[in-house]
Amino acid sequence: MADGVQLGVGRQPVMADVARLAGVSQKTVSRVVNGAPNVRQAVRERVQRTIAEIGYRPNAAARALVTQQSRVLGVAMPGTTDYGPSAQLFGVETAAWDLGYSVVVASATPSAESFASAVGRLVDQGVDGLVLSYPYVDHGLSVRDLRRIPAVNVGEALLEDLGWPSATVDQEDGARQAVEHLLGLGHRTVHHLAGPADQGAAVRRAAAWREALVRAGAPVVEPLAGDWSARSGYEVGRRLAADPGVTAVFAANDQMAVGAMRAFLEAGREVPADVSLVGFDDAPDSAYQVIPLTTVRQDVAAVSRRAVTALVASIEGRAGLRGTLRHPVSLVVRASSGPAPARHPAGHGP
Repeated sequence: MADGVQLGVGRQPVMADVARLAGVSQKTVSRVVNGAPNVRQAVRERVQRTIAEIGYRPNAAARALVTQQSRVLGVAMPGTTDYGPSAQLFGVETAAWDLGYSVVVASATPSAESFASAVGRLVDQGVDGLVLSYPYVDHGLSVRDLRRIPAVNVGEALLEDLGWPSATVDQEDGARQAVEHLLGLGHRTVHHLAGPADQGAAVRRAAAWREALVRAGAPVVEPLAGDWSARSGYEVGRRLAADPGVTAVFAANDQMAVGAMRAFLEAGREVPADVSLVGFDDAPDSAYQVIPLTTVRQDVAAVSRRAVTALVASIEGRAGLRGTLRHPVSLVVRASSGPAPARHPAGHGP
């Protein structure tokens, strides 16, 4: 222990202990803890060394009174266990901790009212800024209802009207890569297992899928939609498997692709000999399916970190992200996609 001084058994060290052991005033300790200037480097290092030795943790509430900052970020997002949002939340929390901030989460149901309520709860708790993940379209969310504190959106760019930045992945390019990959393998067209029609990522992926087919002069068959779950992919997959003309499917996420894969295999349709499948996400288990899944990889951690870095820069008065950042994606080719069958059997497909 510094200077041979012992603390009482079971007692948490306080600022006075740091001051006494470092031989400085409590005011000096406070200035070091809060990153204030005008502290000699040797003194700052001695105080920091003492803090580390005795395990002192600054009182967050007291520090907030001094700095007028809570160093807490609020995260408003739908309550779900799906891979994408869960990975997104983990990425936000990890990035926040690395930048010296903690995170409090308010989950919302799929409604504008619930989301606005979640935002209000976070603001009432005195967070320094907001990370918003609102995936829905046409749900009546009015961005004017969001109070004007620093904010960043992860996902769709719903905050652009307020001048707040957004960080997302290049949904359109990912869908284009998937379609072009399958067409390049000789498939006449690519069927689409879409996500929910009220969610921005699903809408963007479906639009880019359609555009890529039109540009290539390939037939367009109206997509069938799931709800992101493997169960819904399985149910849609059973319908697709019944059509012998279906030889290539682009699913809007990996979970639905895995469900569809099971449906095809149960129907006696081999993957990829009879049907090729491509997903979107590159979820951790996608490479370890019985038939490893070809998929579009999105770096959720990198997007989350960029969003949090931009938000913290704004909170701390530095230049941050402006507009919308679209992070690049890449196609990961595995065993679930292969050349089109030599002959297309007659069926309802094009």
